[in-house]
Amino acid sequence: MALQHIVDLGAFPIGEQAFRTACKKTLDRDGVLAMPGFLLPRAIDQVRAEGMAHQDQAYFCTQDHTVYLSPQDSDFAPGHARNRLVVSTKGCITDDIVPTNSNLRALYNADLFRSFLCAVLGETALYDYADPLSSINIHYAKTGQELGWHFDNSSFAITLMIQPALRGGQFEYIGGLRNAAGDGMNYDGVADVLDGKRAVQTLTMGAGALVLFRGKNAIHRVAPNEGDQTRMLAVLAYNSKPGISLDEAARMTFYGRVG
Repeated sequence: MALQHIVDLGAFPIGEQAFRTACKKTLDRDGVLAMPGFLLPRAIDQVRAEGMAHQDQAYFCTQDHTVYLSPQDSDFAPGHARNRLVVSTKGCITDDIVPTNSNLRALYNADLFRSFLCAVLGETALYDYADPLSSINIHYAKTGQELGWHFDNSSFAITLMIQPALRGGQFEYIGGLRNAAGDGMNYDGVADVLDGKRAVQTLTMGAGALVLFRGKNAIHRVAPNEGDQTRMLAVLAYNSKPGISLDEAARMTFYGRVG
């Protein structure tokens, strides 16, 4: 499907240099760029219907993990910020389940959209994952499910809200809590977040909202879904180099299968 039937190009002229420059400035300054209403209503309705139709194929799991997404370190006490565990509970369908004619796939593959992302993210090019599972994922959070506090390993994330929770399920973050290129940890700051001693910023987005986020230095989470409507979020994952796959151990962890 043509991009003009998917994206509100009047409100978001992603091909115009001035718009791209303004978006990059916002992302560089804030670490987050939110574009509510990026997808047209009819387009997001189709994506929502697809998500609901394939929800029974989702792999649901509960994972305990550290904020740093790395194994616990015996050099630190169990209650230390380096080792404290948080919980993430969600479901996921993988790229090979997303229909070939989906608006999500048309958006993901569109040259104009990819060019826009490169300009805003400061990347030379963006490539699909080489494995069959990781490029487009849809995440589901039912009542009580959440994504625990963490830092990302990747330098950027691109998400599209399909269906928000009726209550709860908000995206919470604190930008610049650590410097991954420097000390990389900030244990005291992380402990304050886990203990509820730090004020957080909240991003609550409606269906069709596109969000670009730099989560390597920003601690973030998705709060528990407190309503009875499943939260659905699409993750559009790219690499800056071709031929990269998520390793088999990670695929088993996230998807319950390797292919």
